[in-house]
Amino acid sequence: MGLSIGIVGLPNVGKSTLFNALTRLQAEASNYPFCTIDPNVGVVEVPDDRLQKLAAFAHPEKIVPTAIEFVDIAGLVKNAHEGEGLGNQFLGHIRKVDAICHVVRGFDNPNIIHVEGSIDPKRDIEIIEMELALSDLAIVQKRLSATKNFAKSGDKDKLNEVKWLNELHAMLSAGKWVFLQKDWRNSELEEGKERLLRELQLLTDKPIMYAVNVAETEVAAFDVPKFIATMGLLSDAVVLSFCAQIEQELTSLSDEEAAMFLADLGLKESGLTRMVHAGYKLLDLLTFFTAGEKEVKAWTVTRGAKAPQAAGVIHTDFEKAFIRVEAIAWDKLIAAGSYAAAKEKGWMRIEGKEYVMQDGDTVHFLHSAKK
Repeated sequence: MGLSIGIVGLPNVGKSTLFNALTRLQAEASNYPFCTIDPNVGVVEVPDDRLQKLAAFAHPEKIVPTAIEFVDIAGLVKNAHEGEGLGNQFLGHIRKVDAICHVVRGFDNPNIIHVEGSIDPKRDIEIIEMELALSDLAIVQKRLSATKNFAKSGDKDKLNEVKWLNELHAMLSAGKWVFLQKDWRNSELEEGKERLLRELQLLTDKPIMYAVNVAETEVAAFDVPKFIATMGLLSDAVVLSFCAQIEQELTSLSDEEAAMFLADLGLKESGLTRMVHAGYKLLDLLTFFTAGEKEVKAWTVTRGAKAPQAAGVIHTDFEKAFIRVEAIAWDKLIAAGSYAAAKEKGWMRIEGKEYVMQDGDTVHFLHSAKK
């Protein structure tokens, strides 16, 4: 299961600098708006200490971490939905991502211009989110005009679609984030609604997290609850702080040097690691492993997924031909010393189709699919 996150924000908030640090791809980052014209895409390995520990246990030929894709688009401005600053072109680049990371400027530097003339995170958040909502509104209006013609025939599905599109139109006109309207998204005829939402690819129907770019001295002491309250966000909003310059400096350091550098700043993890963890939380994901002599590999699945679904992540045929799964927590496998010892101790579980996957499970799927 891939994971992709679209990075959005106003110009000069640190998006491209962050992207460079995260992916080590040198997307141009200059001190002027619209420096980034085409979307930059980078694939980053997800840091997970458990992989190295499992590798020490299994001695595989290779280690394969799971990955996350970051898509960096040019800075948006007011009226981007109307094409201001090439806005519509930029917004189209992120309609297929799984989640959105809104980079917010929280640092003051007179040498780096702000398109709005001052530092005001609340205003900036409102600008970007309104632009995303208005861009979605245009898509809903277009679909609504087309669907009304088909609905004249009395087709029940089309009539339902018109009803839902009108409801979406009302939400977006009020600047509401569709993803947060849980009662509406999970109400009756959910399947039809979900299909409509998949087809529309609304930006406001994606989970969103906020990455606040602050000064080096403010990262460790950043007060997330205070920021959430001040910005008027929901109490469970996913928010993290980072310093783009710190992240950039880390790319030139060894792992040991980076750990010491972060410790001196009062940080345990880099912005990349915290952003990946935030992305997993946002999308409610978990990681499971396969570990053998050929490879130790990390896989990603939605929390709550059952064993056949997890098998399908490895190969689609495995889900259809699923028989059972042998599962053990990664640390218990290491403690046992070998698969044979884990089985002797009764730690290796044999589970069927209803087994709900747990984060850190190390598994072997039994199936009847032909390779």
